[in-house]
Amino acid sequence: GKMAQDMTEKELLKMELDQLKKEVKNERQMVSKTGKEIKEYIESMAGEDPLLKGVPEDKNPFKEKGGCTIS
Repeated sequence: GKMAQDMTEKELLKMELDQLKKEVKNERQMVSKTGKEIKEYIESMAGEDPLLKGVPEDKNPFKEKGGCTIS
């Protein structure tokens, strides 16, 4: 597609309208309700989260195979 700076105002407005048509179908909920649910979900999954508990060396696919020495 075209880059935004190459589009006419009419094309930009049509793109924005298309986006709004998609968004209006989204079911909306109060942040006070969903925020609490998200927090509970995150806390319930924390034990499995590699970002929190780390990855054991033997299971880490990105571990360096060997070091390098500069002589």
